[in-house]
Amino acid sequence: MILMTDVLAYAIALGVAAGIPGPGITALVARSISGGTIAGYAMLVGLILGDFVFLSFAVFGLSVVANQYSSVFDLIRWFSVAYLLYLSWQFWFAERHDVTVKDNTQKTLFMAALSGFTITLSNPKAIAFYLALVPLVLDLDTISTSVLVSVLLPVTMGVLLIVGSVYILGAISVRKSLSSASAQRRLHRTAAVAMGGAAFSIIAREI
Repeated sequence: MILMTDVLAYAIALGVAAGIPGPGITALVARSISGGTIAGYAMLVGLILGDFVFLSFAVFGLSVVANQYSSVFDLIRWFSVAYLLYLSWQFWFAERHDVTVKDNTQKTLFMAALSGFTITLSNPKAIAFYLALVPLVLDLDTISTSVLVSVLLPVTMGVLLIVGSVYILGAISVRKSLSSASAQRRLHRTAAVAMGGAAFSIIAREI
């Protein structure tokens, strides 16, 4: 049985952590500006799914499994690094987009969601929150699968939807002011640095 005070503490901690700008938020803002509201929410879905994975890791103690099958997790980790570097390269050399044009095909929305998912799995802030901070906020030994599914996952989704919506709608509101080539270049290169920084932070921990 989980106490509502514990759920509230978790929701507040998650909201604060999610609201602090990092690689995920930077990419979410850039995607919302270039692709519009739908593309922004597609990426947010991917970000949330990544958080679901980490929360499940924390609840079920899968860090132990990760140690036992370290080669598989190493492969996933290095794939994530490669993908982050690819995203960094794409953002750095991205051309100016007409912010009034939306090209949200099924493929681009899927890629936006995949990017969000990968960014979360590679985000040191997410790793630290779920595998270090969450065990301090919640008594994970008392959390069953039913509590995870019926309480923690919906709370996680709700908090991240609220925080993500603030950034998405904020980005949409300033799209016109970022229509110039110089403004978009600054935004894209900020996103590129954030993606590259997340990738190199993982590399630094592995060396």
